Amino acid sequence: MKSLICHCTIGIALFFCLLVTGTADAHEDHGPEGKITFTKHFEETLFDITGRGAYSVEVLLDEKEYKIGKNVIGLVVHDAHDSDVQGAELVIALKNLATGEAAPGRSVVTDRGEGLYAVSGLDLHRDGRWELEITVRKGGLEDLVKFVLPDALKARRPKGRYSP
Repeated sequence: MKSLICHCTIGIALFFCLLVTGTADAHEDHGPEGKITFTKHFEETLFDITGRGAYSVEVLLDEKEYKIGKNVIGLVVHDAHDSDVQGAELVIALKNLATGEAAPGRSVVTDRGEGLYAVSGLDLHRDGRWELEITVRKGGLEDLVKFVLPDALKARRPKGRYSP
């Protein structure tokens, strides 16, 4: 009888351990192989994952899919849990790859909430090859992504889920 009670107790303990472990993993946003995944929401956008996989950045270039304002681009930023990043500091740099010079003017970033940032004062319609560098800082975690224009415009990924 003691043996049966002991086996039942061990079985119940194992069941609760598996239940707790399964519940913790259910909150992580992983793909089919257990990899972290990020969501690209729109078709006509630029999308990439930052160098160390801390964030994803989706660049909305026009108002076809999401109304962001005239002469403004939008940035959708997600963290490694594919959650909206609000209250981050974004640093935008645009430099000419032939000369190494920064584009004239200054961009202004506005947090619109729910992971959407509006960037005004940034002219991406320039001749030549330009590097758009977007640095995301939040809670001591900093990472960046770079897009080479116009090359990135020709190699857009379809909306969907992507791993670093």
